[in-house]
Amino acid sequence: MAGRIMRAALGRGGVRAEKTEGDGATPVGLLPLRRVLYRADRGPPPACAVPVEPLAPDDGWCDDPAHPDYNRMVRRPHPARGEALWREDQVYDLIGVLGWNDSPVVSGRGSAIFLHVARADFAPTDGCIALLPADLRTALALGLREIEVLG
Repeated sequence: MAGRIMRAALGRGGVRAEKTEGDGATPVGLLPLRRVLYRADRGPPPACAVPVEPLAPDDGWCDDPAHPDYNRMVRRPHPARGEALWREDQVYDLIGVLGWNDSPVVSGRGSAIFLHVARADFAPTDGCIALLPADLRTALALGLREIEVLG
């Protein structure tokens, strides 16, 4: 990936070293790519250096800091607050799960920090990093294993 420049959308809350749940910020740091999720009904699995799993219509992600499943993938319906990973738009057609607040999980430090598909107008994310679909597939195919976010 060295030498490649790709336009990205970042969090509406800017880039922050002190990330908290709901602040809309993209966290500063070296974020390892843990795995990739994709919509099999909308495209083939990407070539990449990490495990790849298809999404299911009942997949979600818990963003409720008071619940034991906080910052983990869950099945919906789920008793805690969370977001659907199976969406009508294309933003989550391809999701790189980034290693933020996952080892260990700290309540309120932020959840669901993903590398995903950017909206056509590159609107800010809720804290994720978003690329054009072709750029995201290219980055994964080139062996992307981590992203460094500088503050």
